[in-house]
Amino acid sequence: MMLSLNNLQNIIYNPMIPYVGTISEQLDPGSLIVIRGHVPSDADRFQVDLQCGSSIKPRADVAFHFNPRFKRTNCIVCNTLISEKWGWEEITYDMPFKKEKSFEIVIMVLKDKFQVAVNGKHILLYAHRISPEKIDTLGIYGQVNVHSVGFSFSLDLQNTQASTLGLTQISRENVQKSGISQLPSNREGDISKIVPKTVYTKSRDPTANHTLTSTKILPTNSLSKTLPFEARLNSPMGPGRTVVVKGEVHADAKGFNVDLVSGKSRDIALHLNPRLNIKAFVRNSFLQEAWGEEERNITCFPFSPGMYFEMIIYCDVREFKVAVNGVHSLEYKHRFKELGRIDMLAIDGDIRLLEVRSW
Repeated sequence: MMLSLNNLQNIIYNPMIPYVGTISEQLDPGSLIVIRGHVPSDADRFQVDLQCGSSIKPRADVAFHFNPRFKRTNCIVCNTLISEKWGWEEITYDMPFKKEKSFEIVIMVLKDKFQVAVNGKHILLYAHRISPEKIDTLGIYGQVNVHSVGFSFSLDLQNTQASTLGLTQISRENVQKSGISQLPSNREGDISKIVPKTVYTKSRDPTANHTLTSTKILPTNSLSKTLPFEARLNSPMGPGRTVVVKGEVHADAKGFNVDLVSGKSRDIALHLNPRLNIKAFVRNSFLQEAWGEEERNITCFPFSPGMYFEMIIYCDVREFKVAVNGVHSLEYKHRFKELGRIDMLAIDGDIRLLEVRSW
């Protein structure tokens, strides 16, 4: 299931503030809360609270208190309230909210933390101090106009073993024995469980808005999560093809790479190399034994240490389009023109690989 801000459930439009409402389902890992609104000109502060109940006396525990403040220093204060006592404040000075401007807050629930993006930009991580299973109420208070609140309950992220869809895992011993180019795409001994799976793609992009049924292939060998990861695409690249990589950036990450490769020539048609230490998203191709010219221009570097990401690579006729967590990031004009020869995916670097899919 793709991260989608389109297919939200239980949408509440123009709620009166203060708003206190029940969350209809459990916030499992992968759930999203999306709040769209506008900061008034006289705003001093507002807050979004993920609460365990709605009791006022005694005050219900607040698992996640997200509190943008506009007085003196512009900042976001996050905290947890347990038994009417606040814990230690975690303060973010990278302030995405501005008075008289609209906003979209996306709170993603992960297994061990919340991840928050505002207006498509990653803002902060907040480790759970109360188990998210206990959250059943959303509270919004303070000086803010909210146009809509929506939920998505069904992503089922980090419980998934790293699984591949439309990919055949290639183990290193086999590569060394036979050389990749000779490997048939379905070796004996690579018995795969085949499960039909519906996939929803994300919004605002050709990476988008159709539902299709594809086959999820779970390799029996447990190499899935180990890096370097290398797999054969069950059908080669071409216009309309999509590859999705889901992972979590290491807390001390310097960088990682996702490469689309021609197995036969070992040319790298698309080398995507986010470098966190210098906040550069480097793109290149390795053709006829040589690297070409790097492309680095980007409006906003989309990765951050510790964050969960879904990277979508969409192959168009003239270029690849890349989106991260539902936001379009870049285009890369094809330098390797024989798209049908691009049949391998290689991933390495400072990430925990959770899942790879292609269709």
